[in-house]
Amino acid sequence: MVKRSLQGSVTGIQEAKKAFADKGWTQDNLAFEVNLKTRQPIWRFFTGRPVERHIFIEICSVLSLNWREIAANPPEEFPESKKLSAELLDIHALVQQVRSQRFEKIEDQCGTLQLLDIGRPVRMDDIYIDLNILEEIASLQWLEFGDLQNFTSREFDRFGLGEVSQIQIAGISAVETYSKLRVLGKPGAGKTTFLQHLAIQCNRGRFAANRVAIFVTLRDFADESREAGEFHLLNYICKEFFTSGISDAFVLETLLLEGRVLLLLDGLDEVLDQQSNAVVNEIRRLSEKYQKNIFVVTCRTAAKASSLRRFTDVEIAPFTSEQIVAFAQKWFTALSKTNVYQRLEQAVEFTLKLDLPENLQFRRLVVNPLFLHLACWVFDQQNKFPSQKATFYKQCLHLLLIKWDETKAIERDEIYQGFLLPQKLKLLSKIASATFEQGNYLFEQHIVEQYIGDYIRDLPNASTEPEELQLDSEAVLRAIELQHGLLAERVRGIFSFSYLTFQEYLTARQIVANYNLQALEQPLQRLVSHITEPRWREIFLLTVAMLRSADFLVQLMKQQVDALVAEDPYLQKFLTWTSQKSVVAPPQPAAIRAFYLALARTPHLTQPFALACILDKDIFLDAALDKLVMECTIDCKSNFGNALICDDALSNALAIVQDAGLHQALQQLKDLLPDPKQSKERFQTWWQKSFSAWMEQLKATIAKHRIQYHWHFSPEQQQVLQQYYYANQLLIDCLNSNCQLTDVVRQEIEASLFLPIEELSQREWQGL
Repeated sequence: MVKRSLQGSVTGIQEAKKAFADKGWTQDNLAFEVNLKTRQPIWRFFTGRPVERHIFIEICSVLSLNWREIAANPPEEFPESKKLSAELLDIHALVQQVRSQRFEKIEDQCGTLQLLDIGRPVRMDDIYIDLNILEEIASLQWLEFGDLQNFTSREFDRFGLGEVSQIQIAGISAVETYSKLRVLGKPGAGKTTFLQHLAIQCNRGRFAANRVAIFVTLRDFADESREAGEFHLLNYICKEFFTSGISDAFVLETLLLEGRVLLLLDGLDEVLDQQSNAVVNEIRRLSEKYQKNIFVVTCRTAAKASSLRRFTDVEIAPFTSEQIVAFAQKWFTALSKTNVYQRLEQAVEFTLKLDLPENLQFRRLVVNPLFLHLACWVFDQQNKFPSQKATFYKQCLHLLLIKWDETKAIERDEIYQGFLLPQKLKLLSKIASATFEQGNYLFEQHIVEQYIGDYIRDLPNASTEPEELQLDSEAVLRAIELQHGLLAERVRGIFSFSYLTFQEYLTARQIVANYNLQALEQPLQRLVSHITEPRWREIFLLTVAMLRSADFLVQLMKQQVDALVAEDPYLQKFLTWTSQKSVVAPPQPAAIRAFYLALARTPHLTQPFALACILDKDIFLDAALDKLVMECTIDCKSNFGNALICDDALSNALAIVQDAGLHQALQQLKDLLPDPKQSKERFQTWWQKSFSAWMEQLKATIAKHRIQYHWHFSPEQQQVLQQYYYANQLLIDCLNSNCQLTDVVRQEIEASLFLPIEELSQREWQGL
């Protein structure tokens, strides 16, 4: 009787382990290649235990081994399995033969990338970064709008949707987990590149090593099928095989029947609407007839409505910080024209500058590989990020709205006929500004459709029928989401801009367009009314950069800033005092006034600010004395550590004090501190009885010799000072943003920062 199981010999197992190690796989990988649900048979095989006969033969086949040479005491006759083993060995040989014949074809088809604005193809190995996958699609979730509408800009994750983000897994793991997979993603997310990478890895035996990779661009399949008058995916692949010298259709049929194909179908969203049903039906028919194979289809997230039965939908995740760093290193190494060491240094400089606060907006965009490539390209040209961020955002929008489809030669259905780039920008700007002004980062579908309907209604020859207008609005919304990826359905029926940066840019663009169109002050006046709101900061910076002349806007901002404290006599008195303090330091009096404002607004935290503003010995001393008070009051507990802190702080202050009276007073206070070496009981007694009085004497000494005034602001005044300080900082940032500003206006604003109303009036009367 023929044995139903086999086990390896000692030498056979050693040979198998060596072949397994050469593959670089895990036991899970090998189980996947043998089409096993668990790795237990693999474990049994390598430990010399009996394994089902057909599984033993298949494992040997995948490892390119002769099972008879691996098995212990193989039977001379094997009648029941002779046909099966012959088939398995034959199919393995067939796979290797077909892969060998198609090797150059796949390498040529998938081994290089043509990056935007780069004149030569780039090798896949030189640029590819492993992608991550989200197994749950946020836009398929049912959530109430009320659960999301209170999101702030801080909570709104500019890479997705903050609290609705999902756990990520490696892209290749998703393919190993699901034999029928649809990979969704935004424009430029890396869908096509991911499929090309899978094809190359399979072609080289590093993934799905016992399968044949077939890469199909569905747009090409649809175009050829339309010309031929029939949609037949199997025939299309047979013709593609023929170009590799494989003319027998039985070869492809055999591979499919045995489940030895990795079929990669790219760009379902790129197929025109009138052809999409036929293409989807062909994919369904092929995947159901030959279900033992692996099928991976890519599609833009917005086009997920076309259901593929028994396919699992996943979505490409935004790049992580680690992926951004890895991509930058590869990009500059592969594409920069300098030597390799300079390239790596440039990559490091790119990532360091990307993380600077002033480049936060770029950082929020480059989680998309397409925008990351564009940022690397711009940085490579100038060795810095552009100071005019609006120009970069304009490039990104033009890329999404026009150039991306043109680059890939994609023909789209003309959903919104006659919409040229200016009309698309105008519509998107209207949506962005309306939603942003209302504080809405997320908005319901019917709201955005209403904005679209209002816009369409004003176009020439537009329908006025409500039902038809509604249908047109829905179609335009889906077209914007699908074709450009600028609006994204975050959860069912709830949309947002795919990147908050674009909502901010388009809002600023709308303000500038209205101002230029109407030549009135109203759009800019509405803008400056938000000068104390942090979420409007980027709008100010973008608007001031896009205006042909920023004089009027910055003057409006200055007026709004001064008005914040104009009606409070006590705050005006305080500003008068800061102005007097600045008279003794003529190089940058505005910086001195800013320092004392910060000192009063947030005590004990201003030394770095002071040093950044001006290295003036008097203001440096005041900052040091302020720090002295802070360090002596860090903790009121009686311990030796505090005594040492106070002693050191006084020593540091004494080292820079030049005034004899102040120096003597501080020295006397230092002498009053207890000796930390004395007994703990004596120290605690002094601390409890004398510390409070000692601290008051320290503050009085500093007030007498230096600051000379104690300010006591109410909570309301503290809040106003906070807003006043923030608004002035925003104004300064606008002045330093390379905007179009006349020297006269710039100098006047810089000279009058932080001045009280009385002095501002005097300057105006004197014509300064």
